[in-house]
Amino acid sequence: MTKFLLAVHVLAAIVAIGPVTVAASMFPPAARRALAAPDDAHAAASVRLLHRICQVYAAVGLAVPVFGFATAGAMGVTGDPWLITSIVLTVLAAGVLLVLVLPRQEVLVEGGGAQETTVRLAMFTGVFNLLWATVTVLMIVRPGSTTGA
Repeated sequence: MTKFLLAVHVLAAIVAIGPVTVAASMFPPAARRALAAPDDAHAAASVRLLHRICQVYAAVGLAVPVFGFATAGAMGVTGDPWLITSIVLTVLAAGVLLVLVLPRQEVLVEGGGAQETTVRLAMFTGVFNLLWATVTVLMIVRPGSTTGA
């Protein structure tokens, strides 16, 4: 059962978090193009699509910690420092996405914001991606783990 839970957890991370990180990274340049050409319907459509991808896959991403907790419980590592650190970083990443990234994207999708908004959004997106990259490394390296990996 542990291998199944781990496989589902990893697949959920790839399928859900991957698209969010890519779409969120693509959003600020797309928003800059849309701001520079307000009459360009294609640029506006790209911004809307990227925002929608971020919203949908953020919701699907809830499966990652659900299966992560199930996997950790099955492996008996719920108290390990690397896992606790990963949980804290995951909560921070989710907070950055929900509080700093998605609302700024929404402002830009609705036609508000300016060039400065895209700069801040790019910074917050970078923080979000860095947090997820750190969690991924912790999940692979598992410092102090006694599982041999």
